[in-house]
Amino acid sequence: MLLVLRGRFVPASFGETGHYRADAVDVVAAQPLRYAGWQVCVECHDSEGAMKSRSFHRTVSCEVCHGPAAAHAEDVESQTPLIPRERGAECLSCHEYLSPRPTGFPQIIERLHNPLQACIGCHDPHDPTPPEVPESCSACHAQIARTKAVSHHLTLECETCHDARAEHRENPRSFLPRKPTAREFCGGCHSENADSPADIPRVDLRDHGERYLCWQCHYPHHPES
Repeated sequence: MLLVLRGRFVPASFGETGHYRADAVDVVAAQPLRYAGWQVCVECHDSEGAMKSRSFHRTVSCEVCHGPAAAHAEDVESQTPLIPRERGAECLSCHEYLSPRPTGFPQIIERLHNPLQACIGCHDPHDPTPPEVPESCSACHAQIARTKAVSHHLTLECETCHDARAEHRENPRSFLPRKPTAREFCGGCHSENADSPADIPRVDLRDHGERYLCWQCHYPHHPES
């Protein structure tokens, strides 16, 4: 019975050279070649290859972004590889925010990060490091910046409330900024005896909001809402 079942369900070449179907090697070897390999690419594109070899994309094969290039390598004139220029899946497949990705890996929320702009407008794919580190928090926190721009907190620098180390600009998820944790922080401007301009709204911290923290009722980037 076992021999009957084996003959019906187990490939004849299974186990000849290991714990797999030996004929599979010939099947795979017979498939047409589609990928050329980065070594072939840099034979012609040496400047791009040199740039990429020193960048964060040095371990990313050319064909990850440009697609299979074996046909292009055989016939350069008529077989053009994919050249991503639009804002799309080529970049976002790696850099769209996903919580399981390693801390420190560059990620964006596509609908918030420079909406409608092509990625290559700021990043050269062969060396994606921006020409200079953004100086403004709004480069990454555009939605928050737009909200704050129409609030009474417009003139406050982000560092007024957030203690952000310089490293946060280069490796944001590894060096998160600190946020206020106590009511007294807001009281520095809004308590009755605060040393701040007279037109700033004042409250008595002893009974205003009772046990609740200020930001449980007031959104700091738009406290009027």
